Amino acid sequence: MNFQEFEPDSEHTFSEDNALTGDLPQIRSLKDLISHVTGRGEEGNMTLEDSGISEPLPFPFIAIVGQMEMKLALTLSLINPNIGGVLLIGPRGTGKTTAVRSLLDLLPEVRRSKCVYGCMPEDIETAGIDAVCPDCAKKHAEGQSLTVVEQSRLVELPLNATLAEVVGGFDERARIHDRLRLKRGILAQADQSVLYVDEINLLPDEIVDALLDAAAMGFFTVRRGPLSATYRSRFTLIGSMNPEEGNLRPQIMDRFGLRVIVQGLSEPQQRLLAYRRVQEYLENRRKFIHKFNPETRISQEEIQATRNRLKEVSISDAIAQKGIRLIQQLEIESLRAEITWFETARAYSAADGRTEVTLDDLRAVAHMALRLRKSEFTLGYLKQRQQEDKLLSSSLEALLSEKK
Repeated sequence: MNFQEFEPDSEHTFSEDNALTGDLPQIRSLKDLISHVTGRGEEGNMTLEDSGISEPLPFPFIAIVGQMEMKLALTLSLINPNIGGVLLIGPRGTGKTTAVRSLLDLLPEVRRSKCVYGCMPEDIETAGIDAVCPDCAKKHAEGQSLTVVEQSRLVELPLNATLAEVVGGFDERARIHDRLRLKRGILAQADQSVLYVDEINLLPDEIVDALLDAAAMGFFTVRRGPLSATYRSRFTLIGSMNPEEGNLRPQIMDRFGLRVIVQGLSEPQQRLLAYRRVQEYLENRRKFIHKFNPETRISQEEIQATRNRLKEVSISDAIAQKGIRLIQQLEIESLRAEITWFETARAYSAADGRTEVTLDDLRAVAHMALRLRKSEFTLGYLKQRQQEDKLLSSSLEALLSEKK
């Protein structure tokens, strides 16, 4: 193909006038034309600037000074997702957000489906081969794996996120090409991962409602016009809040398994050590993180191994009955109290290398699992209703006795 008709004079330069008239600079072949249209080969004439892209370099979890209950709660939530997540309550500057983001290097591996429809081997085990798509049915018959092992993610839900960003909505890139397609939201992206909400008590009500539904069911459905899709949302919810900025709605408070009151370090030596480590981290983040890499790697491996053997840990009826009696003595109505308490104790026992929960395990995790669960309002309300029912029953008995 000959492009001589496009060839400019040797002194010709490209300008707006040339562009408007269709003249192209120094194009003598099809390759030159493609390079000009795509911008290929012009990098050498460009001044490259810093793109501003940053690599996440969180403060090492192992390097956090003190705050043992907070670190224990976060670690146990990674071991056993059935605990129901963690709520960190405390004033500003006590390391809540730093601790959560430092979990990035400790996150365990999970199995994810390689199929766009999310087909999993357990679907076949429970409902037969018809429970998966034809492609996955063929792969299963050929002995191919339907899943891939990946590290779970730490997904943050910002306060300024819209409802469409949280639950999903129309894919705008597809709409440009006159196609209707739904795009996953933050909740679906957090499936089998950790979902973190900082300042959760300031989250808009509509976002809280969506979060509650997704956390309760483990899946949710998005409907946009003629399209609908159901997404999995089996995430570990971690939230942090400063009580000075407002209370948390009771509905979402009840969704958190563990509740940790985070206070500032009380020992002067601990505060000094914390300052020294922060100073070293800010001066050279990579060097500081590398310093704690061996301990971080060992901790991640231990969390993964403990998570894998968690199914072997059980709690006897005798131990469970004692725990239930304590919950009744505390006048806690919610059944999530014993669910969280016993599941946390199982994770604690597994971390200690044992397969049977003991009373010492229950004692070790009782405060973080049972605090902030007793509702004086609910107790008062229920007592009023009991008195009302008692009065109603006595009145009915008196009325019926008169008729006789």
